Amino acid sequence: MSRIECDLLIIGAGSGGLSVAAGASQMGASVVLLEGHKMGGDCLNYGCVPSKALLASGKAAHAQAHTQAFGVADQHPQPDYAAAKDHVQAVIDTIAPVDSQERFEGFGVRVIREFGRFVSPTEVEAGPHRIIARRVVIATGSSPLVPPIPGLDKVPYETNETLFELRERPEHLLIIGGGPIGMEMAQAHIRLGSKVTVIEGFKALGKDDPEAASLVLDRLRAEGVEIVEGAMVSRIGGQAGAVEVETKDGSLFKGSHLLMAVGRKANMERLNLSAAGVETTDNGIKVDGSLLTANRQVYAIGDVAGGLQFTHVAGYHASVIIRSALFGLPSKAKTSHIPWVTYTDPELAQVGLTEVQARDIYGVKLEVARFDYHHNDRAIAERKTKGFIKVMVFKGRPVGATIAGHQAGELISLWSMALANRLKMSQIAAMVAPYPSISEINKRAAGAYFSPRLFESGFVKRAVRFVQRWIP
Repeated sequence: MSRIECDLLIIGAGSGGLSVAAGASQMGASVVLLEGHKMGGDCLNYGCVPSKALLASGKAAHAQAHTQAFGVADQHPQPDYAAAKDHVQAVIDTIAPVDSQERFEGFGVRVIREFGRFVSPTEVEAGPHRIIARRVVIATGSSPLVPPIPGLDKVPYETNETLFELRERPEHLLIIGGGPIGMEMAQAHIRLGSKVTVIEGFKALGKDDPEAASLVLDRLRAEGVEIVEGAMVSRIGGQAGAVEVETKDGSLFKGSHLLMAVGRKANMERLNLSAAGVETTDNGIKVDGSLLTANRQVYAIGDVAGGLQFTHVAGYHASVIIRSALFGLPSKAKTSHIPWVTYTDPELAQVGLTEVQARDIYGVKLEVARFDYHHNDRAIAERKTKGFIKVMVFKGRPVGATIAGHQAGELISLWSMALANRLKMSQIAAMVAPYPSISEINKRAAGAYFSPRLFESGFVKRAVRFVQRWIP
């Protein structure tokens, strides 16, 4: 067994691990990166990238059938599911070189294509190698959670790790789970010609603002997606091409294919964390505010750290630990400015507190500034008028923002910056947005906050009359 010593050992070549590796190696640290599966991790190969590519195919098909309002005759789309999957693979192949072994070896990173396993607090075995590192970063990500539903082990099913390899369009796709993954794939498939039923045990998009979630769900139902809420699955039966899902109330749903989209679990099984003195929770590896584990030489970042499971969070975690691992400087991870987006059409985006959460904390002192898409001229021109933004404000500073509508995922970034830098609503209002643009919605939300202060204020009216009367 060969012996390798390094400053930094990174286990996992997904978004977080690659970000740490690139930064650390280019700043002079000796870095070893372990990856036992695919470079780029879940996001590139099974998650963010392929799902958005398939959504784009669905959007193209949907657009063909809805052009009459623009003076162009509607067309009957003819989706080719296999060709759509070719598009998905082409997108992955285009991005893959950025995450490739060759690129990171060019940075000076030693890349070993093996899974890692702790054998001591500072030593990890990977294939024929034993690596001794001053610091270790666990960035192994997460995998689909597949609950032990009776009968599931006897019926073929898809997860996000297998769905994008499917070449034959499902005639009727049953989706268990009404979260972001389930709803995105529901809309992609209904637009590509499948019949779709979503079965959710509680509320679909239940972690989001109820009003925003309702807007999205209404759109999906209008497109033909059957969404069944409050339906706990009790049994799964059938066979390939004829799957049956039974719920506790006795309802029976039949379809050709089954997609499990009920959540994620942290990838920890291979790591032998007890040998490293690393503690875990039900959600992942236990970390402190600096993303350090109980073993103060070991960090955990991204999905495996048990918090928000988004690619951009893993990238953010990487920037946090670079500061402490390389320079020995204090650095803490925050969550208040982390946005998340469900990329349905319309999109649903959130950062900071929802209205319900903010009212629980701030009570009657909370103010909510709102602006609706149907007042935005660009949205009117593009017939994208379904949607709204609402910003939760306390003492003149935003504490959260919810956007449901066209390009919500693009608009939410401004509010992430505002929360990260504790900006005031007056600073948002001072922004000049180009006309006509969807981005004006953000400025108009700030204007909605100040409108009653300016236009309904007796003091302002008196001040204006005084100036007009007495000042030349």
